[in-house]
Amino acid sequence: MDDRVMDDPVMADPVMADRALALLTRLTEALERLAPAPSPPVDLHAADAFVWQPAPAHLVPVAHVSRVDIGLLKGVEQQKGILLENTLRFVRGLPANNAMLWGARGNGKSSLVKAVHAEANVRAPGCLVLIEIHREDIRSLPALLNLLRGQTRRCMILCDDLSFEKEDSDYKALKSVLDGGIEGRPDNVLFYATSNRRHLMPRDMIENERSTAINPSEAIEEKVSLSDRFGIWLGFHNCDQATYFAMVEGYAEAMKLPISVEDLRAKAVEWSVTRGARSGRVAWQCIQDVAGQLGSVAW
Repeated sequence: MDDRVMDDPVMADPVMADRALALLTRLTEALERLAPAPSPPVDLHAADAFVWQPAPAHLVPVAHVSRVDIGLLKGVEQQKGILLENTLRFVRGLPANNAMLWGARGNGKSSLVKAVHAEANVRAPGCLVLIEIHREDIRSLPALLNLLRGQTRRCMILCDDLSFEKEDSDYKALKSVLDGGIEGRPDNVLFYATSNRRHLMPRDMIENERSTAINPSEAIEEKVSLSDRFGIWLGFHNCDQATYFAMVEGYAEAMKLPISVEDLRAKAVEWSVTRGARSGRVAWQCIQDVAGQLGSVAW
């Protein structure tokens, strides 16, 4: 035995040595329990859509995505064409831009993203994976990208209702991801986000930064510049009555509801008045109510 070991009074005593070994064993086991569980292997062929769960890091397959057929989205023809073309370029391996869909609530921003994903897979089955990341998990986006880097399937990440409040620093993580950092954004990943705010933060927050700073333009530059990282901006605005009628009638036709156009429009007007708005969401809710009254099964 090494003379240095024999000089140690603990190691020289067999009883003390056994106790020390038992203590080290318990400490090792405790550290193993505290260590995060290894991430399960990523199988992007398990489904065409997933939800990201950061703790522990894994993707939850979604068997059925709640979506509307792209042909039923009315009043957003220009936005539809731009986003679909950008997505189809991406699945073909051509350059494509991250996209920000912003504007009035309930006008089909997230519905369009999900519809574009479905349409891309209709044209080229299995070409595109949709991955939803929740707003509160945006700081874990770099970990998600590391899992997706090197995968063979192309992935479209969706963050719905993205926005940031005062003292919220998560936007810095998103900025670094959109810029690509030293590694660059993975070639197989595209990022789409929806928001009610054009610059992802409240207007009063921007005005407060401008009014209290020594250099007003520099004070808001870091936060407002986040939206500049998106190559495509698509605005969504409140629809007029003709577009609203087209939405309601399109849903009714697709569901084969036994109701005349005149009666359907009367119900649609009444519904929009009670809601105080006209939008795709209001049109869908109206159809749900009409279908229920007629005893039809909605999809």
